[in-house]
Amino acid sequence: MEIKNLKGVGTQLERKLNNLNIYTIQDLLENYPYRYNYINIVNINDVKENENCMIKATIVDAGRVQYIKRNFNRLSFRAVSDNVILNVTIFNRAFLKQSLTIGKEIILIGKYNKMKSSFVASDIKFNLKNNSIEPVYHLVEGIKNNQVIKLMDEVLKYDYIYDIVPEELTSKYNFVSKKEAIKFIHKPETMEDAKKAIVRLKYEELFNFMFKINYLKKINNKAIGIKRKVNENSKGDFMNGLPFTLTKDQVTTIDDIYKDLTDEFRMNRLVLGDVGSGKTIVATYAIYLNYLSGYQSALMAPTEILAEQHYKSISKTLEKFNIKVSFLTGSMKKKDKNIVLEGLKNGEINLIIGTHALIGDGVEFKNLGLVVTDEQHRFGVGQRNTLRDKGITPDVLYLSATPIPRTYALTIYGDLDISIIKTKPQGRKEIITKVESENNIKDVLYKMLEELKNNHQIYVVSPLIENNEELDLKSVFDLKEKLDIAFQNKVSVGVLHGKLKQNEKDKIMEAFKNGDIKILISTTVIEVGIDVPNSTMMVIYNAERFGLATLHQLRGRVGRNELQSYCYLISNKEVDRLKVLEESNDGFYISEKDFQMRGQGDLFGVKQSGDMPFKIANLKDDYQILLQAKLDSSEYIEKELYLNNSYYKNLIDNISFIN
Repeated sequence: MEIKNLKGVGTQLERKLNNLNIYTIQDLLENYPYRYNYINIVNINDVKENENCMIKATIVDAGRVQYIKRNFNRLSFRAVSDNVILNVTIFNRAFLKQSLTIGKEIILIGKYNKMKSSFVASDIKFNLKNNSIEPVYHLVEGIKNNQVIKLMDEVLKYDYIYDIVPEELTSKYNFVSKKEAIKFIHKPETMEDAKKAIVRLKYEELFNFMFKINYLKKINNKAIGIKRKVNENSKGDFMNGLPFTLTKDQVTTIDDIYKDLTDEFRMNRLVLGDVGSGKTIVATYAIYLNYLSGYQSALMAPTEILAEQHYKSISKTLEKFNIKVSFLTGSMKKKDKNIVLEGLKNGEINLIIGTHALIGDGVEFKNLGLVVTDEQHRFGVGQRNTLRDKGITPDVLYLSATPIPRTYALTIYGDLDISIIKTKPQGRKEIITKVESENNIKDVLYKMLEELKNNHQIYVVSPLIENNEELDLKSVFDLKEKLDIAFQNKVSVGVLHGKLKQNEKDKIMEAFKNGDIKILISTTVIEVGIDVPNSTMMVIYNAERFGLATLHQLRGRVGRNELQSYCYLISNKEVDRLKVLEESNDGFYISEKDFQMRGQGDLFGVKQSGDMPFKIANLKDDYQILLQAKLDSSEYIEKELYLNNSYYKNLIDNISFIN
């Protein structure tokens, strides 16, 4: 049933609800309260000075509204509570004036000043029962909490609730039914009712999610792919031709890839690697092995800068093997693009590296056997699938430089096989990281001068503020002005930001790579993949605005050679949190700390939020429930119990959308 057909929903309220992605009764029922107010009305004579309280009062005169500023008003009136006359004030509630009629009983929530007989209210309620529980909903679009409560009273009259937790599990854990859970969470009579409902609904969400993940794992493991016949000496041939020695983790990952590509099942592997750990070379081995089998490969990167960097480094590694590598981006001239497209179609090109231009309608392969997606979370599910579907049964390798705790990775990426690269290449020194206040900026500037005298280069990062690009641009240019003054315009300073056209970004990055620009001031567009080995210092302003994982990513732009590198986090806030980066250069340890402090928000940046549409569950707080749901759903699939459940039978028919 559509929400517009619900009693009490007019055109204006319908529009506001639609803006919250509420279109149906089901959507409204799943708009769960985020907390509860326990209604405990007290006698005003028992209230201490300036204590928060909830009292019952009767209005004794009409209210007066004073408009102080354009968006700021004050509503004042007198009321009596337990024989005490009060001068009541509430801010930005002018719309309540017409409801506050003389003789009307209300509930006042706020602070009482006994000396002045005044009451500053934070809220005014009508028709509340003492010792009752009021649900509180996230409100935007001008929808009032009492409006949502009234709508819930109406919608709970309908029977649109479908229970998707298997009966045997509901019985095993003594869960309340879905119908009871929905009633208890929106209209609890006791907090115990609310708790029962919350646990039941969290389990349902997580069981449903893990069922999809585990079922995908099952069908992926049985998906028939390309069975390659390649001599195992290929690993030695590849590694012996490298100018460096691979780390233990890189060798283990190459072994994983070899096994995947030489058995009959389709590879579906994620390589999680810390910044600078050398993920690209293991992907290059996969491409090499695929070439030996006579198939084409495609590598898709999220930006042209990163795609071009891959093109140059991988081409150099593969040139001795006579592998034809080409490059494709959206900004290429039509004539050059057509040459590449023809080479892919007739099989002359063995490896194509590019951006999302690779998924264009005109891109056809002769025999695509391997798809590599770098920074895979930057692409939508549909984009990744479009590239994969350009082959018949190509193997798939995902790369991610965003380390997350291993336990969480094994859960949320449970549909993929995972290889983790933690060890850094030999010769790399630990980056020295320091948290500095803005008051000590002179010390940082002296250190910058020292690095410049050694002919090294420096990154300076300014935060993106509330997605406001104008503020962002102002901040990076403000930093340029300050650095020009500090170094007396004797140092070349470049600025890189999201508003620049692609060719402008490329020009600036090329100048920085060539050493023509000594200091690059940037937003987080340099977060992933940019490799300028001569850069030895990273300075991040307002570091408290970033998560620890993002700061670690930014720090990873330096320390990419044998030189000692430094990272300075400039901040006057959250210093204790930032000191985690002083303690460690281990991205997995840092991501664990970040997750503990900030919750699942950052994981949503790793696995697309559309893949994890949790309305009530939280990965951090509910991890134990998630683990149990994972075990239960695995057993449910293994025993094929889902074949007797119409909901899950229908789900598996449409499950490929999250692959």
